[in-house]
Amino acid sequence: MATTSGLNNSASARSTNFPGSGYEPVYGRIPIMQLRPQIEDSLFSSKAYVGEVVPFSCVSFREGHDKIGVDLVLTAPDGAAQRIRLDRGRAGLDEWLTTAQLDREGEWRWHMESFGDDFATWRHNAEIKVPAGIDVEVMLEEGARVLDRAQPSPALTAAAAAARDTASGPLERLRALLDDEVIAQLTAAPVRSLVTKSDERIIRVERQRAGFGAWYEFFPRSEGAVPKADGSWQSGTFQSAKERLEGVAAMGFDVVYLPPIHPIGSTNRKGPNNSLVAGANDPGSPWAIGAETGGHKDVHPELGTEADFVSFRERAESLGMEIALDLALQATPDHPWVKEHPEWFTTLNDGSIAYAENPPKKYQDIYPINFDNDPTGIYLEVLDIVRHWVSLGVKIFRVDNPHTKPLQFWEWLIHDVNAEHPEVLFLAEAFTRPAVMQSLAKAGFQQSYSYFTWRNTREELEEFLYETSHDTSDFMRPNLFVNTPDILTEYLQRGGRPAYEARAVIAAMGGSNWGMYSGFELIENVARPGSEENIDNEKYEFKNRNWAAEEAAGRSLAPLITKLNHIRRAHPALWQLRNFEIQDANNPQVLSFSKHLAAQYTDHGIADTILTVVNLDAFNTHEATLTVDSEKFDIPVGSGFQVEDLLTGSIWDWSTHNYVRLAPGQAHVLHVRHH
Repeated sequence: MATTSGLNNSASARSTNFPGSGYEPVYGRIPIMQLRPQIEDSLFSSKAYVGEVVPFSCVSFREGHDKIGVDLVLTAPDGAAQRIRLDRGRAGLDEWLTTAQLDREGEWRWHMESFGDDFATWRHNAEIKVPAGIDVEVMLEEGARVLDRAQPSPALTAAAAAARDTASGPLERLRALLDDEVIAQLTAAPVRSLVTKSDERIIRVERQRAGFGAWYEFFPRSEGAVPKADGSWQSGTFQSAKERLEGVAAMGFDVVYLPPIHPIGSTNRKGPNNSLVAGANDPGSPWAIGAETGGHKDVHPELGTEADFVSFRERAESLGMEIALDLALQATPDHPWVKEHPEWFTTLNDGSIAYAENPPKKYQDIYPINFDNDPTGIYLEVLDIVRHWVSLGVKIFRVDNPHTKPLQFWEWLIHDVNAEHPEVLFLAEAFTRPAVMQSLAKAGFQQSYSYFTWRNTREELEEFLYETSHDTSDFMRPNLFVNTPDILTEYLQRGGRPAYEARAVIAAMGGSNWGMYSGFELIENVARPGSEENIDNEKYEFKNRNWAAEEAAGRSLAPLITKLNHIRRAHPALWQLRNFEIQDANNPQVLSFSKHLAAQYTDHGIADTILTVVNLDAFNTHEATLTVDSEKFDIPVGSGFQVEDLLTGSIWDWSTHNYVRLAPGQAHVLHVRHH
């Protein structure tokens, strides 16, 4: 019997004794199919995060013209259940739709119940027949009997009696049965028959940071680093890097992501700009993990001690931020694993160990892990690494290149870690094929890097943002990083400040999670020739930035970024992933979209709507007429409404058609005022 199609309906209206061969039909008495949220292969639970408004839907119908209704039965982790009526969707498609806000962590269970709505069926027939004088007494008595079967109330008892009072005229008796109070009660508690239940499904709800947050990446060794007269550098430390935390917190970030903080190997160490020869003073790439001083459980001695790291983490948390550590499963030739566990690597036929490659890139300073020679050993070692850092207070891991490791391994690791520590989150840095990226999300990764950095035209951005907020949102949450140490796109290289401003607005307003690598706010847009990487890349050397001086000189985007993150925190519509909607502009260089949260889901009972308009052209001013579908945020089309630009404070009266003129890279972030 198939159980993955959504057709296998366990039902009170479903017989257990079918005649003939005894074959048991897949369909229930009232079919229920195409349930959502669910992952198409039904191998994993769908996902949500605390506070997320989740769309639930199905297709359900019955034979003939009799009316049906559909309920969502939703059970919280503590066993508290609620029943939510679904609304009809698009005409003629038998869709049923509703939403629910999931307000606590844990495993939620849900199923659909379809039923014959006997009052609605009777009403449809009676409103045609009784005024036409057809089967009048039969229809009125049938209506009274439906009310007799309903949950008792004085209003229903009186209406049934009035329907049976032959001293009154037929239309008066019909009006008694269709009294507003009668309809309200039977809508809230319908008279149900042929009740059919779908199979039960699970949606796993994780803490809010899994789905909403602003990330900032920086290298702690660069913060407080001092160049010496001989060309060497004194490394920054966790102690000196604490000073940068205040600036990051002031910009409104929630997560500070650190590249690997472990000892760096010296064998085949890379020099500046990924050169194959390193000088005596070159610090090497933090992703080249392992030296005589330790491996993945150790702190680079130049950064400080384990206690210094804990103090750094505690300072971040006192400022309202969490620390995310890089989990990079690879090793240098100097890593203790190489001597202690050579079976964890791939040995070539010449006796050498294979180094990492991502053609055309080569990483001669790194050995990739072989997960098949000793799976038990390496699996348990990685689990022990994660447990070690969790014991030091780390709750978030950014995982380097997970698509180059077995999918089965990640499923096992994340399951075991979350069984002990459900608060721990994993971000997949997997710039890879869609099937692989999506499978990593299904296997357990709470967030994923995405193709956002390479989606630059309006068509590309609309397709990407809609797909990630609707098509894959049951299992995958993108984190819209605008740049990384490895990614400086041509758009940013060529577009300068306008391009940086546009990308920051799109990421912060369009995604529930977004992030940036330090230097973005300083518009560091010079690339190493022929590459998408910054020249003088911080992966291979120290960088000394004067954040305060750049901001004082007006050369920093920190004020814009601060404002964007403040807007995000103040507007709960932006805490959501699945509410992105495209709004139309008649200029292909102008991107417009909205995010809306209905009043029932806000703390203050007033709907929250943000409408964002961005000029994607970094070189030219553009004009456009926006055709706003205000029904997407519960304002009738054609009605006027007021908007406030949260970036400038300007207030305008808008309606369906609205004119905008935007300088290169300029944006409006508009708060729609609901009364």
